[in-house]
Amino acid sequence: MSLRESLRLYAITDSTWLNGRKLEDVVKEAIIGGVTMIQYRAKNIDYDKAKIEAISICQICHKYNIPFIINDNVNLAKEIKADGVHLGASDMDISEARKILGTDAIIGATAKTVEQAKLAYEKSADYLGSGAVFGSTTKTDAVYMTMDRLLEITESVDIPVVAIGGINIDNIDKLVNTKIAGVAVVSGIFKADNITEISRKFRIKLDEILDSKYHSMRCALTIAGSDCSGGAGIQADLKTMQANGIYGMSVITALTAQNTMAVDGISEVSPAFVGAQLDSVFNDIVPDAVKIGMLSSAKIIGVIADKLKKYRAKNIVLDPVMVSTSGCKLIKDDAMEALTKKLIPMATVVTPNIPEAEILADMKIETADDIKKAADIIYKKYNCGVLLKGGHSINTANDLLVNKNGVFSFNSKRIDNENTHGTGCTLSSAIASNLAKGYDLEKSVKNAKEYLSKALEDMLDLGHGSGPLNHGFNL
Repeated sequence: MSLRESLRLYAITDSTWLNGRKLEDVVKEAIIGGVTMIQYRAKNIDYDKAKIEAISICQICHKYNIPFIINDNVNLAKEIKADGVHLGASDMDISEARKILGTDAIIGATAKTVEQAKLAYEKSADYLGSGAVFGSTTKTDAVYMTMDRLLEITESVDIPVVAIGGINIDNIDKLVNTKIAGVAVVSGIFKADNITEISRKFRIKLDEILDSKYHSMRCALTIAGSDCSGGAGIQADLKTMQANGIYGMSVITALTAQNTMAVDGISEVSPAFVGAQLDSVFNDIVPDAVKIGMLSSAKIIGVIADKLKKYRAKNIVLDPVMVSTSGCKLIKDDAMEALTKKLIPMATVVTPNIPEAEILADMKIETADDIKKAADIIYKKYNCGVLLKGGHSINTANDLLVNKNGVFSFNSKRIDNENTHGTGCTLSSAIASNLAKGYDLEKSVKNAKEYLSKALEDMLDLGHGSGPLNHGFNL
């Protein structure tokens, strides 16, 4: 689920109206009814009690795959590994919070004016909360905002804006045409006797208000080289995204003259034009996931890293193409250094094969225990998920995933098919497609592995060398 979608029905907890109910229970009821994000706001309770409560609610949110945000308290958000924090005007500076929580954290900020909105955006806020738009039962001294002011704020920045303050089922229709991404609700949900039912009514109303008559689709971006024979690179990525129900976009880093037998020539795109392509994509159709393929230039890697950081790209899947199947090194030393220092630490998951993992972990891999050790080294070294692919093993195609949630094995029987051109591109872009659809990393890898196996099992046979897969076997 993209951040914009997560902000659609944003519920802020308040213990005032519990009436003997457990906060954990009412949060679960709200999520079942259609709430897409929870912000934990603890008033007048000590840190230790807030920590216990927040951990419990965080676990519920992650079970249902929705973000969990802490109100104001950056240290609590960091300690319990919440997805982010919302900061008011008098709270910690956004830039400082970003240093503490990291680039992947969701940071929201309150903005009551266009000037405040622009400043928050410049300091790297991911979304804004603007209000109070109506009378608020939680902030009786709030200054109300006109719909015109709300529209001015949403149009002034390129990040989502949620309306907040006194919103209920009867007045929510007034927010139409304000270009908000969603609403933040406190008493309108948690004061209700039937929280699941009122959440469902809110969600139905919001879907009517926010969804246009046009068909929308999750989107993913591939950043890689072009394969004119269609089996790998950009072409394989776009086919994979389409087959997985995702709208695919591309930033081309190099043109290649290649086929199933050999690469006959490479013409690299200038770093400036790679940057221009990224600007064009992110300034219009923001991708829900990004797949990165082979990058041979340190300057191009630097531009990509800077742009992805600027646009706060999410769900980055990096296929570190470093070594050919025959063992030939495919990346220059300066590009290798840029890749490991600038891009890999930004990734949600990196997908090395065994020869590539040997480089990243700086060790020889010969046994199953070596695979586990190498994956753990890479995970700790670069602070990103690692899917170590076992395709270079003899009898299996088993992969090992290590991330913050633990260690996961994905076991597959090796498919007797010599046509494997583009399997790495296909797997990584399938993972990105599933992340774009809102699946967690473990489920995304599982789905991607199943898709790749079926594309191989179709036994497409084209060309005189190692031919491509049938990416469209299911179409």
